[in-house]
Amino acid sequence: MDVVVIETPQLGDRSYLVHDGNVALVIDPQRDIDRVETATREAGVRITHVAETHLHNDYVTGGLVLAEKHGAAYLVNAEDHVTFTRVPVSDGQVLRVGRLLVRVVATPGHTHTHLSYVVRDDTHDDGPEAVFSGGSLLYGSVGRTDLVSPRDTATLAHDQYSSVRRLVSLAHPDAALYPTHGFGSFCSIGPASHQESSTIGEQAVSNHALTDPDVDHFVAELLENLTAYPAYYAHMSPLNAAGPGAADLAVPDSVDAGELGRRLRSGEWVVDLRHRVAFADSHLKGSVSFEYGRGDNFTSYLGWVIPWSQPLTLLGPRGEVEKAIRDLARIGIDSPDAAVGPQPGEWSPESPPASYPHAEWSALLKGRAQGDVVLDGRRPEEFEASHVVGAVNMPVYELLGRITELPSARIWVHCATGYRASVAASLLDRAGCDVVLINARFRDAARAGIETVP
Repeated sequence: MDVVVIETPQLGDRSYLVHDGNVALVIDPQRDIDRVETATREAGVRITHVAETHLHNDYVTGGLVLAEKHGAAYLVNAEDHVTFTRVPVSDGQVLRVGRLLVRVVATPGHTHTHLSYVVRDDTHDDGPEAVFSGGSLLYGSVGRTDLVSPRDTATLAHDQYSSVRRLVSLAHPDAALYPTHGFGSFCSIGPASHQESSTIGEQAVSNHALTDPDVDHFVAELLENLTAYPAYYAHMSPLNAAGPGAADLAVPDSVDAGELGRRLRSGEWVVDLRHRVAFADSHLKGSVSFEYGRGDNFTSYLGWVIPWSQPLTLLGPRGEVEKAIRDLARIGIDSPDAAVGPQPGEWSPESPPASYPHAEWSALLKGRAQGDVVLDGRRPEEFEASHVVGAVNMPVYELLGRITELPSARIWVHCATGYRASVAASLLDRAGCDVVLINARFRDAARAGIETVP
């Protein structure tokens, strides 16, 4: 048995190609299936089965399209209500994929109908075993349980506790563990580790879901650690249940200058992908900054901040536009328009330019006037851990609905690294506010002389 890991760091997820040298099973494929197909060609195998661990809440699946394209069996829980043809599978069922035996294990918790798959190489000496746990057992923790319904959260947390323990009991301690979530995904919860690999045995002695002997304590701890998750999650499971189509990853012809100007004037969402400092120095009035290529924040925060199903135009160099289109397709934002080029003047020469200041922490220390607002765009739990004295916490994903709460004053906006602050600054600028982007890490604030608490 060979397992090929296909990473999607932009969403904190992994997909898997599992094969015996001839035929393959694909687990939890992302919508841009060309990456799976490349791995399949490189391995010299044929896809005969595609399996979902659950109806995903954080991305649009490529499973149906992949299965149909390759004539593969599409394995989806028999209890899931879907509108497409699938091979329904249930707890305890065992399927053969070439030399591999695939056991279906019900692991409710992340969702009510979540499945895991225990795969064993069916050799004469009981070959290696692997566990594909989706959003059930993760490295160091488990998948969050509040994505289905608030009224089901506690029940699913109890289910999660029982499920991971049953899963571990059904697998060999040496079995490699391959979760789908847990690599930065908002689908994980609790003290997830940053390790790159693990086994069932390792998790049995280190994962709090398996070491905590008190289910009520585990559930209380899990619920206490639940934090906000991206707004677009609400749309993912329904899209997956309906059977999403293929992604269109082509870069469209550039929007002409006149049309782009009209979109800006009418308040449509025009997203500039360039570096945050370049945007602050010069951008098209009315556009917003979602810098591409700085960490893995772009997809989650754009899908979180910009209202769902709104027309979207991307601005930037062709390479970044192309990558952004792929990333957005994974969360169901299809076929955005684009204006390709390196500078605002090339996109719409007649549209008025705009700018706002950007600075380090020292500028706040020297330039903050009485009545100025320090706006912290981080998440509430980050703010509670430590913040600038007198700062106002308004998470960037809440800013659009709360801008009117801010006074008519100069606003100095920051976050942990500058990325979310740059998004917030552009939204404030778009709304006509007097804003300064603090393009610095929060951890450097106290060293610069800024008073923080605690």
